[in-house]
Amino acid sequence: MSHSFNADAILKDVVAGDPAVPGVVAMVTDRERNIYEGAAGLRRTDGDTAMTTDDVFAIFSTTKAITATAALQLVEEGKLDLDAPASTYAPEIGELKVIEGFDAAGEPILRAPKRPVTTKHLLLHTAGLGYDFFSETYSRLAQEKGQPSVITASKEALMTPLQFDPGDKWEYGSNMDWCGQVVEGITGKRLGEVFQTRIFDPLGIEDMTFELTDSLRKRLAGMHARGADGSLTPMDFELPDKPEVHMGGHGLYGTVGDYMKFIRMWLNDGMGPNGRVLKPETVAMAEKNHLGDKKIGMLPGVIPSLSNDAEFFPGLSKSWSYSFMVNDEEAPTGRPAGALGWAGLANLFYWIDRANGVGGFWATQILPFGDPASFTGYMDLETAFYASLKAAKAA
Repeated sequence: MSHSFNADAILKDVVAGDPAVPGVVAMVTDRERNIYEGAAGLRRTDGDTAMTTDDVFAIFSTTKAITATAALQLVEEGKLDLDAPASTYAPEIGELKVIEGFDAAGEPILRAPKRPVTTKHLLLHTAGLGYDFFSETYSRLAQEKGQPSVITASKEALMTPLQFDPGDKWEYGSNMDWCGQVVEGITGKRLGEVFQTRIFDPLGIEDMTFELTDSLRKRLAGMHARGADGSLTPMDFELPDKPEVHMGGHGLYGTVGDYMKFIRMWLNDGMGPNGRVLKPETVAMAEKNHLGDKKIGMLPGVIPSLSNDAEFFPGLSKSWSYSFMVNDEEAPTGRPAGALGWAGLANLFYWIDRANGVGGFWATQILPFGDPASFTGYMDLETAFYASLKAAKAA
């Protein structure tokens, strides 16, 4: 299919805007190949290196779907029971207690959970786990009790209390970091090694890793902090290059081109150019809403430097699959009901539309999450793409 949608103009506008985005890479793919690749702006605002399509990004929570894919492979092989206690495979998750608040002395009030956390709970973000930048409770534990942030990539960062009994509701958090621990427990290998042999090699992914190397660092897009006045300040931000834990929820670095290969695998019923990653029936099962009537809501920005209040398609019903957001109704962009998508903390966004066989990825490196300039640019790209698709079908 040929698409004459003016994506280059959208990218140029967003780096020239007020407020501006420092630099952006965006790509759109069909089932066969990328049908759009673009880059605009600068790698860092304090330099003059232009952003290029093979720049390396901290991809944050867009890591999650890759971790889910590794878990689904183990389900196919009969090695992972989604309904068994996750502690069967990652014993330490069985130590987590439910926090019911804080006592008069400021100590956490803890009790045993009513039921064990399962890997299904982890895939669906219903285990009770949170993030300090979206949870007042976790933020208080970090400030008053020294609970380390997940970006430390430490085992201790995972040992957080549950905010409610597993299965009771949806709350976004460190679930997929624990899912990565489940995968490691079953395979006996580090998550990065599992990804390399079981996902990256079959997909021809070359530059995706939990451990940033000097050669990749040379192509690294710089992180920027957005000020209240709209200004951008370059940050020397990097995740640990020798992480104690390969964090399945957010730890990968990679290129947009490599992520497109992962998106195409989901568009092609689990098939990659160098071999099969998932069975077609697994993909068909995984893409469905597995939350039942529980819907996902706004992510409240608790730490202003890390996230604004953020929500996709406010007012529309949204569910969760293994392991993507599902929009239950057609989105204002033209994304059809039942499509998949999600995001990463530094304002990276993607969608996977299996019905039309298309998907896209928009990558910036800006904190806090929910950056109006980057998010609006992404929505504009997706909207322009669907307008062109509709026009092509009508022609």
